Amino acid sequence: MQGAATIIVFGASGDLAGKKTYPAIYNLLHTDLLPEKTFIIGYARSDLSREEYLSRITAHLKNGSDKDKKKFSDMTDYFHGQYDQEDSYKKLSEHITKLEDERGIKKGQRNRIFYMAVPPSVFVPVAKNIRENLCTDEGINSIVVEKPFGKDLESSTALSKDLGALFKEEEIYRIDHYLGKEMVKNVMNLRFANMFLSPMWCSESIDNIQITLKEPFGTEGRGGYFDEYNIIRDVMQNHLLQVFSLIAMEKPKGKDPKSIRDAKVQLLRETRPIDIKDTLLGQYISNGDKPGYKDDETVSDDSISPTYAALVLWVDNKRWKNVPFILKAGKAVDTAKVDVRIQFKDVPEGLFTGSARDELVLRIQPDEAIYFKFNSKSPGLSDSNIMTDLDLTYKDRYKDMRIPDAYEGLILDVMRGDHSKFVRDDELDAAWKIFTPILHQIEKERIKPHPYKYGTRGPDGLDDFVARYGFKRHVNTRYEWPVQSVSK
Repeated sequence: MQGAATIIVFGASGDLAGKKTYPAIYNLLHTDLLPEKTFIIGYARSDLSREEYLSRITAHLKNGSDKDKKKFSDMTDYFHGQYDQEDSYKKLSEHITKLEDERGIKKGQRNRIFYMAVPPSVFVPVAKNIRENLCTDEGINSIVVEKPFGKDLESSTALSKDLGALFKEEEIYRIDHYLGKEMVKNVMNLRFANMFLSPMWCSESIDNIQITLKEPFGTEGRGGYFDEYNIIRDVMQNHLLQVFSLIAMEKPKGKDPKSIRDAKVQLLRETRPIDIKDTLLGQYISNGDKPGYKDDETVSDDSISPTYAALVLWVDNKRWKNVPFILKAGKAVDTAKVDVRIQFKDVPEGLFTGSARDELVLRIQPDEAIYFKFNSKSPGLSDSNIMTDLDLTYKDRYKDMRIPDAYEGLILDVMRGDHSKFVRDDELDAAWKIFTPILHQIEKERIKPHPYKYGTRGPDGLDDFVARYGFKRHVNTRYEWPVQSVSK
């Protein structure tokens, strides 16, 4: 960005900005990755004093010294205004120009990043006013849009059309923070930089793939929002589908953004719309002192919004013929984790019939890891098989390691003009074509989710559901992690 940028954060008083956007920008400052002449303007409807604003945006800063935090505070200010009133934006434009003049920023350097951490209801009014009042012809304009990108194909198409009428596609950065997570970024390296994986990454070797997201907390404080979107729209149509795309796409022609996103779009267009017979839906109920989903006063008593879903994707191409991709996501379950579990086929009949299946596991969070579970001879005089693993747990393997927050890397990519980890308009269209039919069917037919207790694994029938698609849980095979005794 030629040494200068003005970042305008819309929705600056909200949780997303305070917990994610500002800490990410601060960490870029702390690691000397921001352009030298960077200034941040927070914009929101809340009438905040400077002290109140600074208190909100610094509450979640974790790294650096007091000197760093003072420097960060000195390079930001707050501008109070409405989202739908042109006069507010005209005053903001004057303020931005004044700050650029004071910093001695020349023509060609007056780059502006508009970060929209705002509710979906004001996406278009904010974007329209940005285009008409805040964009510059003396630098680069970039607009960052947070999910949700619509609620179905129709609303997403309308939003894309509205944004497309205002901004060029190369100016738009649709952010899905899962694409900035360390292990998700590692998928391409793992797949395409390791020759030994190439021949086995297909239906000839792989039986099924599970992509799982588990959260041990409910919708506390978000019941009204969540009831409108449900678990499928909230994390599966976006976060888990992005992971699926990188796991399953063909090798891109290059490492450039266009090639990577072309490969993802091709895969999504080969993926069938989800069938109701390939779904399991759940909704958590109270358990002890933990409230149920409908105990939230913002949620209606007759809500059918699933808080847990298991969905199966099928890809109509040669590589993935008859391989089920099982996507599972749930709130108020037993633990916190996001991982990908690739289970290979049974060994052929013969010497080791009945051996446990090999599995390659990518743990996205917490504690990033890649481990390969396989069969080996039990140490000592026995010739019996045991399940063991090759384990790459980042915190155990790497010294002096700092894994940046996902937003940190993505905001840096915006500054670099790198679109490879952002969602393109045709990719969004292909994604919604997979999910819209099942979402509409659930709502039209009012399909009731199965109840499950807060803090459990999910609805009854989950094990039977995944077993139906070939997953084998080897309950009789002893496997202990990270260290296993062989004396038992």
